[in-house]
Amino acid sequence: MDFVCAPAGIVDARWPKQGMKDMQAAGFSAVMLDASLGHPARLLEKGKPEPGMKAFLAAAKDSGCCLPLAMAPRLLPETKREDLAGRIEALAKETLADCAAAGCRKLVLHPMLAGIARGALWDENRAYFLRLAEAARAQGIQLLLTNDVRSVNGHYVRGLLASGRAMRDMVDALNEAAGAGTFGCCLDMHAAGACGQDLYDFIHEVGPRLQAVLLTDTDGDGRKQLLPYTLAERGQSEADWLGVIRGLRAIGFDGLLVLALRDTAAACPPLLRPALLAFAKKTGEYLAWQIGMEREIAKYPQRVLFGAGRMCRNYLLNYGKAYPPLFTCDNNPATWGTEVDGLPVKPPEALRELPEDCAIFICNIYYRDIEAQLREMGLRNPVAYFNDECPPRVVLEKMEKRG
Repeated sequence: MDFVCAPAGIVDARWPKQGMKDMQAAGFSAVMLDASLGHPARLLEKGKPEPGMKAFLAAAKDSGCCLPLAMAPRLLPETKREDLAGRIEALAKETLADCAAAGCRKLVLHPMLAGIARGALWDENRAYFLRLAEAARAQGIQLLLTNDVRSVNGHYVRGLLASGRAMRDMVDALNEAAGAGTFGCCLDMHAAGACGQDLYDFIHEVGPRLQAVLLTDTDGDGRKQLLPYTLAERGQSEADWLGVIRGLRAIGFDGLLVLALRDTAAACPPLLRPALLAFAKKTGEYLAWQIGMEREIAKYPQRVLFGAGRMCRNYLLNYGKAYPPLFTCDNNPATWGTEVDGLPVKPPEALRELPEDCAIFICNIYYRDIEAQLREMGLRNPVAYFNDECPPRVVLEKMEKRG
């Protein structure tokens, strides 16, 4: 998986250098080319001059930032303008040209809704996407359709491609017409959150067509883009992170993860923003680690576990057959010589007998203390963390039986 930062709320299209430097300093080497910065919907609506993307592209080039993904401009979901379809299509073509010049290989497109009768939405958008396909194929750029919302009396509801099934069917129809691989899917958690969708089901329905995910916390109104895990109530995140992580694990997702924190970043004082972006980078790395948990386990030829409690049982239930550990160990002498669901429990000293390419997976929340203990023992084995916050299956029934 590649990790990308969305620049909205961080970069000003007119003076982009500082925001670009802040993202780089935080460790982001890849940035999304978001053409909505240069062509904001509110300016399109009012017919006012737009700053364009020239300064952004120049700053990205000067900074050496990679631009693996772009997003074309769109209109506001609640727009009353029905005469801007041609302008949006022209901007999509302009963004395609910017993509080609910047070496960007994927472009996210929103459906067009304004001024189109409900019964004609599918056919009109299919024709719109196919008009862009020829230029995209010539430039080697894949077009990614994203889920959307529409506004009804000020409330956001599901749009044309809001469900995974609708997006899957549209992408398959377009690829049949334009050639395999011309089109793919992008999941926007911002739009999905506004519609209260089950993200696991969405991801399962689009499957391998999914090429990018915009990771964000949002409110039920769908008007905010917040740093993941920052929108919470009573100690629980309001976004469906469990569904996202489980779903992306289930399909073996290996595409682009885009961290979108527009409103959190914009509200943060500029002098604090570098610290916020550094934390955002850590948050993104955590999500990438969670999503890629099985790949992390699979990359080692042999493995043992450290910890004989709940995490150990969760590992065995979810991954024990595909990636069986040699044994587990624990610091509690009372567990030595016992078994956890058939897996022997040994003292930490048993780890000294391992070959150096055998990984030690820590199955205990005291990760850093245990890793320090292993290094103090002089062990040179790879040390990895196992985490069961979002397992494919949970051992609640077994845990309840044990009291």
